Amino acid sequence: MTNIVDPVFFADCAARVFFDQVANKWSVMILTLLNQNTMRFNEMKRSMEGITHKALTQALRKMERNGLINRTVLATSPVAVEYTITELGRSLQKPFSAMYDWAINHLELIEKAQEAYDASASVINENSRLQK
Repeated sequence: MTNIVDPVFFADCAARVFFDQVANKWSVMILTLLNQNTMRFNEMKRSMEGITHKALTQALRKMERNGLINRTVLATSPVAVEYTITELGRSLQKPFSAMYDWAINHLELIEKAQEAYDASASVINENSRLQK
């Protein structure tokens, strides 16, 4: 039997790289924030609990490179930078909203699955420890 691999699974597939850069929690949150308003860097950082300066910088650069946001340097003293969502970035709101809604609607089932997995893993680890 021949195993045909879909090109999306190739390591160098552009879509795979894009998913890695955009389909993560910080990028989704940033695009959601920018869908509402133009924002400055520190304003975004304050809005997203737990994000580091480095993580925000990296996410913004990747999204700008992929055409999802625009970065505008303002001629102020000190220099300020604003970020806005592009139409391409805005087009992701519908799928992101669907994923968010799915997660909220299935949260209880997800939590139960996690608890069952953790309990099972705990038993396996205990049995393994006792066998040594």
